[in-house]
Amino acid sequence: MSERTGKIERSTKETSILVELNIDGSGIADVATGIGFLDHMLQALAKHSRMDLRLECKGDLHIDDHHTTEDCGLALGQAFKMAVGEPIGIQRYGHAYCPLDEALSRAVVDISGRPHACIDLGLKREMLGTLSCEMIPHFLESFATEARITLHVDTLKGFNDHHRSESAFKATAVALRTALTRDNSAGVPSTKGTLSA
Repeated sequence: MSERTGKIERSTKETSILVELNIDGSGIADVATGIGFLDHMLQALAKHSRMDLRLECKGDLHIDDHHTTEDCGLALGQAFKMAVGEPIGIQRYGHAYCPLDEALSRAVVDISGRPHACIDLGLKREMLGTLSCEMIPHFLESFATEARITLHVDTLKGFNDHHRSESAFKATAVALRTALTRDNSAGVPSTKGTLSA
């Protein structure tokens, strides 16, 4: 079996990012974005997807958290797409429900080659640590765009925004793990014969 790994180095005037991703890992995360709560979410994503993730970012946090959060999502999506390669011999679809105490989130993934994201976390706080709550769904949207996947994430219940966010990332992780499961009988899992066009 070929290794499913990706490495991206992305530099702009706003951020400098290194991402190394191994889809067939064990959930090891080495993450340093400069935003504590974003690090926490990425650690959860790696742990529960069983992907090994190294992500380092130096961003213009003296301005705000927008560029760092968005660009980390974009770079992770690029590394993910590189690691998946030609989506042959995988389940393609995955879904998961994950609770965290009173919060419950649902994630549905399609490794489709068509970028689309519908994210509804229903967050009410302005910030979680130093991360703007508006940037949490935007991170997932940015990731889905560059990963070229369809991603639906809904937080169904819960009153604690930390729990709502973390349950959403955990559900996304488990759904990704399912979708990426190898299935040698699947061939190209599409009636049109390709997921690359």
